[in-house]
Amino acid sequence: MADYIHVPDEAPAVPKIDVTVDENDYRPGALRLMKELRPSWKPSEIKMKFFTDGITNKLLGCYVGAVMQDVVLVRIYGNKTELLVDRDNEIKSFRVLHAHRCAPRLYCTFNNGLCYEFLQGTALEPEHIRSQAVFRLIARQLAKYHAIHAHNGWVPRSDLWLKMGKYFALISKCFQDHDRLNMEVPGPQSLSKELLWLQQSLSVLGSPVVLCHNDLLCKNIIYNQREGSVKFIDYEYAGYNYQAYDIGNHFNEFAGLNEVDYSHYPERAFQLQWLRSYLEAYKEHKGQDGEVTDTEVEILYVQVNKFALASHFFWGLWALIQSRFSTIDFDFLGYAKLRFNQYFKMKPETAALTLPE
Repeated sequence: MADYIHVPDEAPAVPKIDVTVDENDYRPGALRLMKELRPSWKPSEIKMKFFTDGITNKLLGCYVGAVMQDVVLVRIYGNKTELLVDRDNEIKSFRVLHAHRCAPRLYCTFNNGLCYEFLQGTALEPEHIRSQAVFRLIARQLAKYHAIHAHNGWVPRSDLWLKMGKYFALISKCFQDHDRLNMEVPGPQSLSKELLWLQQSLSVLGSPVVLCHNDLLCKNIIYNQREGSVKFIDYEYAGYNYQAYDIGNHFNEFAGLNEVDYSHYPERAFQLQWLRSYLEAYKEHKGQDGEVTDTEVEILYVQVNKFALASHFFWGLWALIQSRFSTIDFDFLGYAKLRFNQYFKMKPETAALTLPE
């Protein structure tokens, strides 16, 4: 069994540049990176634009000229995010996905971040990912991810429970002030009990372990209307996980991020269409013959909605840690409360779902 990602030998190596970019005074560090990556650019002509969508890191676009044609993205890691993200694993995921034409090119890493290619297109909003034109593209692209072999012949193993266990241990250590937390979110004993229940209930559902994106929120989906294609960006949380988790996590993101509204969680009829598109593409990529059956769609439907619970729990724990360390202006504690509230709201109905015989 392996939970590590095997980078193919032919994947280009990624240079490491010994530069630290100060998130508050970013231009000097970014210019040093551009000197290495784009030596023909004159420093005085380099323009920089901050993208403000991320809540884990800070993202800067560097370019020259009037239009953003050749853009180098500089991602500066957020404070203490190494507690949440395995950076070596992220680089491996990036390289594997690029080798399979699923990701942009990674130009380099530096002391507190990485630089990569800008993808032309539009970062989506919740209303877009529900549209007929786009949802099938997303389903098919995710199936392509999930069909990638990046385990060198080993049987892949999910690290979901290990990661959530680490997050939970961090929360217990970081928050001595449990009174303040208990007013907002469940206490450690309650969370520990739920984590055990999730592992016992979900790991027996038979969901395949595949290479997952694990953070498929709207802004991580780039839609190129001219090409009629979608690409996914940001692979910080990518790794081996249950197929149904990745899809359930995406369905949770229909609610949005800044103004979360879980009434937008997709209804059964929509999900069945989405899951059928996904399974058709997955079978194609895996070289499996035969039509997708109603039973296969129903099995995946049950697995996905149960794993959507684990997604709420994961991001609830994540947001508690971020509330302690992040310098990004976002109400992480409020977000943790939202995710745990939705977890407990969904649990009775979701726990009652049963796999077809």
